[in-house]
Amino acid sequence: MTTVSEIEVEADFEELSDKKPWGQVASEMMRKQPLGAAGGAIVVLMILMGIFADVLTVYDPEVNSLEHMLAPPDDQFWLGADQFGRDLLTRIIYGARTALFVGFTCAIIGSSLGLVLGVASAYFGGMFDLVVQRIVDVIMAFPLIILALAVVATLGPGTQNVIIAITIPFVPQCARVVRSNALAIREIPYVDAARALGFSNMRIIMRHMVPNVMAPFLIMLTSFLGQAILLEASLSYLGMGVQEPTPAWGLMLQGGAEEFAESAPWVAIWPGVAISLAVFGFNLFGDSVRDTLDPKLRSR
Repeated sequence: MTTVSEIEVEADFEELSDKKPWGQVASEMMRKQPLGAAGGAIVVLMILMGIFADVLTVYDPEVNSLEHMLAPPDDQFWLGADQFGRDLLTRIIYGARTALFVGFTCAIIGSSLGLVLGVASAYFGGMFDLVVQRIVDVIMAFPLIILALAVVATLGPGTQNVIIAITIPFVPQCARVVRSNALAIREIPYVDAARALGFSNMRIIMRHMVPNVMAPFLIMLTSFLGQAILLEASLSYLGMGVQEPTPAWGLMLQGGAEEFAESAPWVAIWPGVAISLAVFGFNLFGDSVRDTLDPKLRSR
């Protein structure tokens, strides 16, 4: 049975959290952040390309056609063909599916693990917090691309290993940000009241702490999406990421950036444009999410 004191604690929690419906938050973001709305439109377009890739093109992205090698843009191949005679538009559309799969998988797993680690580190403190933060410091001492290259060099190329390599650096970044917010929440009176009532640690963490760190968690999640897409493209360009014949933007750029820069520039131009637009869109959308959810920026 719920006691009067417990009801008061829950009421304090709801009052202090001051949450708005997500629909209202999205509406405000679109109205006050037009650049964020533009970034969101790019993200939605990219998602639709990935979902409906089979419908948007009639070509197979993995089938070679020697008679159409390096065909220039025309009525048949709108963006031209690559060195194996494959339609570039088709491979860019299917490449969006690869980029989204890697990006969302890395961002969601990395952010979620960081959320758990950051909240647990802040709540339990002591030796556990000390050990976790020193491990976080060590991992964050390495640049993202260097750490990702080291992991891929150890595990080998391939989509699964690329996801692992990109996810590992994301965990300590999210854990550090979430921990800083969770430390402040731990000292709020309603958490002390919950402890005094005998609530379990899991109940306090899940009901009182996690909901109040969702704003920084979502900010980190959206920022990771663009980073993951760029890192995947970088690893694929270096030949240590997604492998042929899987359509991937970085892999397409690797195949035409140098050898065909003068004779068939479209082989390198269009994958580069796709990478730039995707990262640009996710960064704009992530910045608008940060400006909308961060109370310090929202009050300006």
